[in-house]
Parts: sequence; C-alpha cells; structure tokens
Amino acid sequence: MLLFFILGLLVHFVFFASIFDIYFTSPLVHGMTPQFTSLPPPARRLVLFVADGLRADSLYELDENGDSRAPFIRNIIMHEGSWGISHTRVPTESRPGHVALIAGFYEDVSAVAKGWKENPVEFDSLLNESKYTWGWGSPDILSMFAKDVSGDHVFIHTYDADDEDFGAHDVTKLDTWVFDNVKEFFRAARNNQSLFSKLNEEKIVFFLHLLGIDTNGHAHRPSSREYKDNIKIVDAGIKEIVSMFKHFYGNDGKTAFVFTADHGMTDWGVHGAGHPSETLTPFVTWGAGIKYPQNVSTQQFEDAFLKEWKLENWKRQDINQADIAPLMASLIGVPFPLNSVGILPLDYLNNTDLFKAESIFANAIQILEQFKVKMTQKKEVTLSFLFTPFKLLSESKQHNILRKARSYIKQRKYDEAKPSRLLQYSFVAIGVLVAFFLLIQAYPWTYYIYCLLPVPIWYAVLREFQVIQDLVASLLSCPPSHFVGYLLVSTLGIEVLVLSFFYRYMLTAGLIAFAGWPFITQLWTRAKRTSLNWIFFSLLLAVFPLMPVVGRKPDISLVMTAGLLVLLLSLFVVASLTKRKDSFVNEELPLHLLQMLSMVLSMYVVYSTDNSLLKKQGLPLINQIISWIILASSFVLPLLSPPILFERLFSILLSLMSTYILLSRGYEALFPLVLSCLMFAWIHMEQETLQQSGVSCKQKVNSIQFIYNTDLTQLRQLCLDDIRRAFFLVFFLVTAFFGTGNIASVNSFDVTSVYCFLTVFSPFIMGALMMWKILIPFVLVMCAFEAVQLTTQLSSKGLFLMVLVISDIMALHFFFLVRDYGSWLDIGTRSFQKLFRGLDFCTTKSFYPNPRKS
Repeated sequence: MLLFFILGLLVHFVFFASIFDIYFTSPLVHGMTPQFTSLPPPARRLVLFVADGLRADSLYELDENGDSRAPFIRNIIMHEGSWGISHTRVPTESRPGHVALIAGFYEDVSAVAKGWKENPVEFDSLLNESKYTWGWGSPDILSMFAKDVSGDHVFIHTYDADDEDFGAHDVTKLDTWVFDNVKEFFRAARNNQSLFSKLNEEKIVFFLHLLGIDTNGHAHRPSSREYKDNIKIVDAGIKEIVSMFKHFYGNDGKTAFVFTADHGMTDWGVHGAGHPSETLTPFVTWGAGIKYPQNVSTQQFEDAFLKEWKLENWKRQDINQADIAPLMASLIGVPFPLNSVGILPLDYLNNTDLFKAESIFANAIQILEQFKVKMTQKKEVTLSFLFTPFKLLSESKQHNILRKARSYIKQRKYDEAKPSRLLQYSFVAIGVLVAFFLLIQAYPWTYYIYCLLPVPIWYAVLREFQVIQDLVASLLSCPPSHFVGYLLVSTLGIEVLVLSFFYRYMLTAGLIAFAGWPFITQLWTRAKRTSLNWIFFSLLLAVFPLMPVVGRKPDISLVMTAGLLVLLLSLFVVASLTKRKDSFVNEELPLHLLQMLSMVLSMYVVYSTDNSLLKKQGLPLINQIISWIILASSFVLPLLSPPILFERLFSILLSLMSTYILLSRGYEALFPLVLSCLMFAWIHMEQETLQQSGVSCKQKVNSIQFIYNTDLTQLRQLCLDDIRRAFFLVFFLVTAFFGTGNIASVNSFDVTSVYCFLTVFSPFIMGALMMWKILIPFVLVMCAFEAVQLTTQLSSKGLFLMVLVISDIMALHFFFLVRDYGSWLDIGTRSFQKLFRGLDFCTTKSFYPNPRKS
C-alpha cells in the first residue's frame, strides 16, 4: 500500500514539474549576428534616467496651484525634446521593466523558477553592446546588467541593500545618493587621466537608477506628499546632472538624454498587474539625435490625458517599452541588443532619411535573425514530416521583403517601403467590373476564366514594378547605340526561339551564335581557357538538333561510348578531388565509386538486354531488377554528396546519366553529357563576367556552397547581363526539350527505350519513364542555372519576371499559329507551343528551387 502511495506522489510530482518544463521554458535564443548601421550616429554618449515606480500622470499633471511638479522636465517637453507615454507589459515589476528598457524584450516566463529575482538565461543588452557603461543605483537592478557581460566595460556603483528601507524617515536619500555620487565621479575624473580618456570615448552609456519614488509609493501611496515631493527632488537632480554634463563636455551637443520609468503604481501602492496606473509610464528624451518639440493643433488619442495635463499643443508620441532599447542603440551607434524585439520609433529621431532607413533596416534584420535561429532550433528537434514552417515568413518572402527595402534605400525612396493596399483594391475592383460585364451579356462560364485569369497575373507583375523599373532604368542608362543593339539582338533571339519550334536547326544557329559570345566581350582576352571550353561545347551541342527525329535506328555502340566517356570524366574528377582535398578518400570517394558502379551496371544492362532481345529471349529478370534499383538510387545518391557546388552538380550528372543510359538507344545518350559540359562552362563564364562587371568579388566554383546561403541584404539590382542570363535559360530549356527529338508528337517516342525496365505493354509506366527521360536534360539545365543565380546574387523574382516576359512574347506568336488539322505532328507541334509557354512560366517555381533545398 505504501508503495502505491509513493508511486502516486511521484506521478503527481512529475505532472506538476511538467507544467514548468513545458509552459515556462525560456523563449530566448542565442547565436545571432549583431546588426547596426555603419552611418555615423548623432550622439557620442547616452544618459539614461529611470525613476523606478513613477506613474505618467504623477509626472505630467499640474498640482493644485497649476504648477508642474517637474518644471525642468516640462520645460524639456515644451522647448527641447520629444515626449509620450511608455506602455509597459505585465508583470509590472522592476526586473522585467528594466530588461525591457535596456535589453528590448519582455518578461522571460522561465524566471518563475528563479523566484522572479533574475533572468535565468543570459541575454544581450544595450550596456553590453556599449564601449563603456557606468551605473549608479540599486544593487538589485545594476548587478543584473553587470553580470555575465562580455568584457570588463560595465562599472556599477551601488548603495547598501539595507538602505532600501520602507520604514526609513527619508527614502529620498536613495536618489540624492545617486546624484551626489555622479557629480563626485565627474569631479574625480578631471584628476584621473585614464578615466578622463574613457569618458571622452564614443558609444558610452551612463545609467542612473532612482529608487526613491518607488519606495515612497510603497510606503506612503502615490497620492502622498512624500511621493510627489520625491518627484520634485528627482526633477531638480536631473537638472543639475544635465547641466554638469554640458559643462564637462563643453556643450558639444553630442549627449542624448532619456528619462522614463520601469513601471507605475496603483493608488494603493502596489504594482505587478496590468492596471493603467501600472502600465503607463512617462517617456521624455532630448539632446543629440532627438526631434525638437512639435506644436500641433489637434491630436488623436482615445484618452483625455492631454487636456488634463495641459499638453494638448505639444505632439505626444507614445512608445512601447521594448522600443526604447533600439532607440538608444541607434542614438549612439551600437548594435541593437541581440534578443530585442523592439521596433525603432523613427518619429523620435532627428536625422536624415537615409539614417532612419538604414537603422530600421538593421533593426528588421536583427529581429529576423532571432526568427531564423529559433526556426533552425525547432527544425533540428522535430521530425521532418512534422515540421511546418511559418508560411507568412518563408525564405522567399524574407528574400523579397529585404530586397525591396534595400532597393528603395539605394534609390533614396525611403517612404516607398511602407505597405500599401491600393494596388490590391484596384485589381479587385477590375475583377468585379470584368465579371459584371460578362454577367450582363450572359457569356458562358469559360469566358470568366479567360477574362479573369490575366487579372491576378498582372497584379503579381505590378507588385514587382520595382524590378521592371530597375530594368528600364538600366536600359535607359546605356548609350542609344547600345540600347538599339540590345533591342535588335533580343528581338532576333526571341524569333530564333519561336522558329526553333518549327525548324530544329534554328537551335543549331543559336548555339553557333553563342559560340561567338567571348569574341564580342573581353572574355576571350581575359579567360581564354574558359572561353575555349564554351566555344567547343557550344559547337558540339549544335550538332544534335541536326540529327534525325523520327525513324532513328538503334545504335548501342553510341550508348556504350557515352557510358565510357562518363566513366573517364569521373576518373578525372576523382583524381582531381583526391589531390585537392585530404578528406576526399575517406569521406566522399565511396559515394563516387558507387555512382561509377551504377554507370558500369547501366552499360552492362543495356548491352546484355539488347543481345537478349535480338535473340528473342526476352528481358532478363536480373537486368530488370538492376534497372529499377539504379532508377530509384538516382534520386537519393545526389543528396548524399557534399554541398560544394561543383561536387553536387557532378553527383547529379552521374546519377541522372546512369538512368539516361538505360533509357537510350542511340546518339541521344551523348546529349546530356555534352549539355552538362556546356553548363559547367557556362557557370565558369558567368564567373568571369561577374568579375569583369565588378558586381561583386569573384568566388571559386569549388568553394561555393550549393545551399541557400545568399546574403539577403546584398542582393543586387537587375542589369543588362541578367537579360542575357534569362534568355540563355529559356534557350537551353528549349534545347533540352528539342535537342534530340520533337516531344509534340507521339511518333517521336521510341518505346524500345524502356525495354531495360519492362517489355510488357503498360502505357502509364512506359509513358512515365519516357517523360522522365525527356525531363532529365531539363533538370540538368535548371541545376546549372541555380548555380549561376547563386554565384551572381541574382534575384529569383527578377529572373521569373524576365522569363515570363520572354515566354509571353513567344506566346503572342503561338496563339495565332494553333491549327486543328493536318498530321498529329503538325497539330501537336502547335499545341505544344502553348503548353511549353505555360511550362516556362512555372520554371522558376518548380524545378528551380529543388537543387538548393536538396
């Protein structure tokens, strides 16, 4: 019985402990990168006054004689600085209030396990980011920020904890002690060269914690004479300290002052809950970088405080308590506290629009860093199929938001980063009008699809108007002769693409023209070896569109040749990597050998299956099993390769070539190999072009990580070379589809190409295998272009729009060429043209991101 009793207690204890373990876990994360603007800050030093327990109404209201209890602070509001109400959050206690003020985040719920006395997890703060900080006041507060700081740069001066006595005769001494010690400190500094030198550094903070008001409030209530007189003492003390600072620093105008409170207090002298008397605290700031008072005729606030306080003509700017930390950080130019969730209140800043834009941009990056670290931590401890990313802040949306903001800042359009719904409402209105027009004319439902489909598409285009504007600006900046030349070349290139759907040899003409690219630029003189590779493989690939399409005869010797060339290339790559990387033999060589073994098995299966079928002995079972295993492994093995760009691309080539060999019956087996070699040459050519244009520093292909590691803040604007890259992408995609056949007609499919997998008629399986054979060159092109985009820091949204424009221009031709008579090849060719335009439209949204995610 006793055993069951003990077991029951244990179970209940575990359940009780689980509440704290699950619900009271710290939300703080670590490992973020500090963010700040590189522009010079307005202030060299910051003075922070915190009047513990001071209510907003107690400071701002006038007494029974119509006089202010804090005449100096009221004079600041009217003549020197900006003011408002700081809105705090529960629990309205000193520790979480000061953390919100100085570190920029609200209560850490895990503090319940510490008895609410301290933050259980290390956190970053304004004081930690400063060059030097000196603080005076209560040991309970100052010790919290001096603990675990990085470096010896936070110096605190505190009175004895026993002095915090609610029953003392005069607790205002807690505040006068602070003021007296600060003045004595500066007097001593004039005779201390080391201290004097530190005090004249930049990015320094002075923190004065004033506990007397809170102590008097607890002892005598906020309505008491003691509480109100203490406000007068604090006001007078601040006046003396400000005057001392101006004298010490020779009125250099480089000091910023902030006066606020950590929390308020109820009428009965307590705090901790969420009553307005506890959550509304004063906030007054003045000095370097702060706006001067703004006279206004009307202000829109739901409360009646302005009239009660006789401040209705001075603009009131309320602020969230956590927003004070990024404001103070921006004033002295230190990084925003890493754990801060505060948003920089731009209306308080008296600085250029550029400084405001760069500061709020750095603030956004700093908050985003926390989100990314938290998501990574969550993802690491969650099964992949159970992890659901936050869709409203996906990687692509992060990318787009930051790219737009950076673009606006570069163009000095600082106000245009504010979100607007005007465009959205306009297109909704257009859609309604179109639908109403169709309704009154009783058109069939299909007409609604035809007429309404362009509305969301054009909405998506105009949302990225900035991308189009960048492109137009880039074009207009060129000399007229260059602009006309680009226009003629672009028109000719698109016409070649259109004609290639009817005459495959136009692809040959285009590839021959591509071979001349190095000669019309400086690439030939700067990178002859890379240019020769580009020319050779362009001309070699140009041969394939000249090959016959329908009625091809099997030639297994060409398939074997392709396999041998891949093996020789693999041996060369393995030898090169062995010399360059010491860890290659132990870590990566087994994977390469396995992929080479797959290629050998593919060659064996093709050869033995062909002999068996010639002898009318059917498909050997072992060959069929090996073929399906190779096909399945081709999707897995590339994922095991290192994320180095070159090694990942080559692993993809090996795996896909093993499958393609099994599906080949003739010369087409050589096509993906030649295409891939040209893609590798293209990547190196773009590297040379990037260095030539000076867009960014050239990176070595063998050192680039094939993962999503682009610096979102450094994405560049579009340039003319990006038009060429988009055109190359479309051209290579067309070449990938039509290089060895015409997939618009079923007559172009050779069913014998799937005989290594099955010989019994199964239209769905055979069709799927033949479709995968068609898509393999497409995948190779998209993987290569992903590498090009990654290294050139090209915006995927900008790429998408340029590809869309090119494919739309092609579609204008095709819509007038659709025919419903003739052979299946004629009908299919013209119908497929429209299909390809749709496939081209979704290129960057489907296969495009996959290599990066893998």
